[in-house]
Amino acid sequence: MMLRKPNRCSGVMTSLLRQDFCGWLLDGSGQVIARGNAMISSRNARTVANLAIASALSILLAACSTSLPSLSSSPPPEPEVAPEMPATVRADEIVGRWGLASFQNPNDRARTEAAARGQCKQPYVIGAGANGGVVMHLADQATPQELRLKGSPSGKNYIGPPGPAGGDQDREIVSFDGRVMVTRFIEKDAAVRYGNMVYVRCAPRA
Repeated sequence: MMLRKPNRCSGVMTSLLRQDFCGWLLDGSGQVIARGNAMISSRNARTVANLAIASALSILLAACSTSLPSLSSSPPPEPEVAPEMPATVRADEIVGRWGLASFQNPNDRARTEAAARGQCKQPYVIGAGANGGVVMHLADQATPQELRLKGSPSGKNYIGPPGPAGGDQDREIVSFDGRVMVTRFIEKDAAVRYGNMVYVRCAPRA
């Protein structure tokens, strides 16, 4: 009977394949390792080890592929733009000739309305647009263009280019009673420079 030399792996690895692998690790010399009636060379042991490592790498890569996020996922859909709401002020109600002045301090409103009325000698003209809007100036623009009257869920009315109500280029209609209209630009810098703009309707020409 051939006696086996004890090794440290025999208490842990019980399968023949794992014991041969441990024997290759303990020998390290490339010589033939004897086990009972089986003869396994160190070259074969290295092949077994390489196969075991390749199998472990395959399992690891498979785990990574299932945990990493997909790079080909489609981008989230863009939010839908809310449709424009009709304003409670009609375009034809503000078409005409207006005296124009502005104020910053609310206490100056009455005096500003009187000053605007005095500007009717050189009125600001709000024209009718070809597409149902009004022709007015945007902030800091020398050439007037057709703008839209836009409503909002909050009940506020705005004058501005096509787009969502309350945009940076819009002006809010703060108040309107048919004869006097007060507006204020949404963009903060323009609101500070232009203030609350008071339009007083000029008397019709005789």
